[in-house]
Amino acid sequence: MRRVKLAYKTIYGRCYLSSIEDFIDSSIYSSLKGKVSLILTSPPFPLNRKKKYGNLNGNDYLNWLSGITNKLRVLLKRNGSFVLELGNSWQPGKPVMSTLSLKALLSVQESGNYYLCQNFIWYNNAKLPTPAQWVNIERIRVKDSFTNLWWLSKSSRPKANNRNILNNYSDSMNKLLVSKKYNSGLRPSEHVIGEKTFLNNNNGSIPSNVLIGTNTHAFSKYINYCKRHEIKLHPARMPIFIPEFFIKFLTKPGDLVFDPFAGSNTTAEAAENLKRKWISVEQNADYVLGSKGRFLEDETNE
Repeated sequence: MRRVKLAYKTIYGRCYLSSIEDFIDSSIYSSLKGKVSLILTSPPFPLNRKKKYGNLNGNDYLNWLSGITNKLRVLLKRNGSFVLELGNSWQPGKPVMSTLSLKALLSVQESGNYYLCQNFIWYNNAKLPTPAQWVNIERIRVKDSFTNLWWLSKSSRPKANNRNILNNYSDSMNKLLVSKKYNSGLRPSEHVIGEKTFLNNNNGSIPSNVLIGTNTHAFSKYINYCKRHEIKLHPARMPIFIPEFFIKFLTKPGDLVFDPFAGSNTTAEAAENLKRKWISVEQNADYVLGSKGRFLEDETNE
């Protein structure tokens, strides 16, 4: 058994400075078996060029990721979920997309015997126009503006409740609830809309599997903390609305959320705010040091 270092703790959670391989070989990993309600993470993407936050490519990536996620499966409760963000990649020197991220999903699913519950997409409408060579210079492709969020689980019916993530009704829907008038009957899609189908007030509309938002803000507790202390910002931070969405959807207050590739610890901040217990693992000391700023009320609390 290897020992891992506790970097810091909060009211609800603990962050460990460790590689995920060392964490899996520790007593902490063993103590978590069957206790985690949600694993939510964004591992290094299967890119064909190296990034500062570290990544493998090709079969090395597939073998590494599937090996890790297979061992994480035992941490989940029977009704637990695993949400995995995987970005797109391109073949080196060619305007052709790589299938590596799709192979990674299939490898993870098959090696861990996971069910694929649903595919979500994070559409970043402020994404830079890349790959630059094909989009900006030669103008033969359009910009790549989304990543996949794959919702996996141990069982075919994991804990989930979309009533916890309802959107506000539109103005037209609110008017309909008051007037109680709309066109019922057969639609061109061949769906039959009943006379009372839309008359129930369910306190909001069910969201789609496309999550829209950016991560372009220049100021936040995390960013300000890193700038004050001259700590490197994580270059690929997940926007907090993504973990908030899945934590509300797939867990209840008091449940345990785990992020094995924490980065700047966005998942943990969302869990903390939503009163979920959490554990995160990150091997980069700078990222761990900066992520501590997410949980400090002010400088005097360091």
